[in-house]
Amino acid sequence: MNILIVEDEQLAQERLQLLIKAYDPAINIVGCLESVEETVNWFNTKPHPDLILLDIHLSDGQSFEIFKRVQTPKPIIFITAYENYAVDAFRLFSIDYILKPVTAEALAAAINKYKSLSDIFTPADYRLLMEQLKDTTSTNYRNRFLAKVGQRLFFIPAGDVAYFAADNKIVFLIDREGNRFVINSTMEKLETELNPKDFFRLNRKIIIHADAIDQIKPYHSNRLKLQVKGVPASEEIIISRERVADFKQWADA
Repeated sequence: MNILIVEDEQLAQERLQLLIKAYDPAINIVGCLESVEETVNWFNTKPHPDLILLDIHLSDGQSFEIFKRVQTPKPIIFITAYENYAVDAFRLFSIDYILKPVTAEALAAAINKYKSLSDIFTPADYRLLMEQLKDTTSTNYRNRFLAKVGQRLFFIPAGDVAYFAADNKIVFLIDREGNRFVINSTMEKLETELNPKDFFRLNRKIIIHADAIDQIKPYHSNRLKLQVKGVPASEEIIISRERVADFKQWADA
């Protein structure tokens, strides 16, 4: 079996190599790469491996960018410190999603899953299976919310949402007209339920709908400020510095 490692942290890269060799010394690690650009070049010039171990945050961007520039039918085990990219990962040929720090048990289980799938499916079958999985997951996003104002309840379609805002432990839904409702949810739960093509988490307190964004302006400390349609300009909606790069990639997708 040929495995390609794409991981920009040297210690994490070395740990993966040790765990793979401990699992099976016969496995051939064909390369250890650190960036989107390096991986794209590798795929364009070398035979593709049997399996890819792929970190999501690389030195020059998210690894999802790789597959916008090259095509490979090879299965992927995603390895990351973040939980909120699972849906994006499974839109690709992902067979597992391991959170850091990687344990020997988690990696062994993922490789065993790859072996089981390889025994059952031909490459064409595997591609079909993953396409079916993508079709299934894409239909599971929330399309409406039960919201309340006082004792009154309302059904709010997802398309009418401007953004969600957290205030202490209360989550508010703000619609396109600026009306504010309370919903029974958390920001973390919403991230897994919302279509990532439409919604983006700007910071700990705000998840916004793309169609609600009116203007994007520079803000101090390398942050960005958004003006939302139907919301007074005095209400500041700020993208945290850590999320600016991801926001730009999302907005340009």
